[in-house]
Parts: sequence; C-alpha cells; structure tokens
Amino acid sequence: MATPMHTRPFTPRLTRRQLLRGALAGSTAFAVMPRLGAQGLTGPAYEVSAWSGPVSGFALVDTTGKTWRPADLRGRAVLLNFWASWCEPCRAEMPTLQQVADLYGPDKLLVLPINFKEPAARAIQFAKTTGVTMPVLLDVDGKAARQWGVKVFPTTLTIDSRGRPRQRVQGEVDWTSSAADKLITGLIQA
Repeated sequence: MATPMHTRPFTPRLTRRQLLRGALAGSTAFAVMPRLGAQGLTGPAYEVSAWSGPVSGFALVDTTGKTWRPADLRGRAVLLNFWASWCEPCRAEMPTLQQVADLYGPDKLLVLPINFKEPAARAIQFAKTTGVTMPVLLDVDGKAARQWGVKVFPTTLTIDSRGRPRQRVQGEVDWTSSAADKLITGLIQA
C-alpha cells in the first residue's frame, strides 16, 4: 500500500510587474508595494520612515581596501543600502540601485551598498557576477548595522546633499520607480 505524498498548500506567486502594478501612492508620494504572504497579498514590501542618524563616527572599508568616512559623503545625496547575498529581496533590488547610481553619477548621488557580516570574497563575487560597479562596503562585524538600528534586510538609509539623515527605507524597492525618483530628487535638491 502506497503512502500519500505530503503536499504543500498552494501559494500564489506574483510577477514583479504585478507587484509594481499593485503599488499604492501614499500621502508622502512613496509607493507601498504589496507583499505575498501565506494567504495572498498582505502588508507593504517596503516602508519609509524618518531617520535621524547619527551619520558621524564610522569607518567602513570597501572591497578595494578604501576606508570610507563621513567626510567622503559630503556635498551629495547618499543611499546607504544594507544587504547580504543570502537575502533574496536584497539581490532583487541591487540592479535598480546600480541603475540609479549610473543615472545620477557619484557627484550627485552616492550609492553605497554595505554588505552585512559576510566574507569579503563573497561580496566581491556577488558584485562581479551581477555587474555591480558601485563601491561595496563591508560591515564585517555588524557594528554599523547595530549603530544605525538596521534589523531588516534590505534597509536603505538616506542622507540629503547637506549631510542630514532623512529616511529609513526597509524592504525591497525598485529604485527606478517614480516613487523612488521623488525620494532621490528630494535628497539631491535639499
């Protein structure tokens, strides 16, 4: 007698296009994307909230050995994106971060992906295989993530062109979307 096979309940999958179509515009003009939960669509895929820093007092080394400090960020808008290669939403949003970095250029918008507690070789391999040319900073011990209260991946912390901390963006974002463009433009024009 054959034993019945274990079957998992059917969970619908949405394409990225379906998620983008389902975006809702909030009063702050930032999109909130629906996320797939166990029972279907639930909650936002990302959330934007105020962030007040601190920006000072850090030194992070990138994959080329350069040490980045607050002085290196002055005069331009900054996206500090905490990510890890094991994080699917992080991997999904990385190409759009690269696109906005290329679009604006580092003189206007400095996009700094900060790898969370992975060996440098893994971060370098990820950048190489995905075409990431932005400087990839290494948070080898997780100290920067703890200092800035990062508990969700990906999390992007924004700094305006005057060096003021602005927003904490938790979750996967299409940084080429119109909502993200408004956020970035606000940072550059500050």
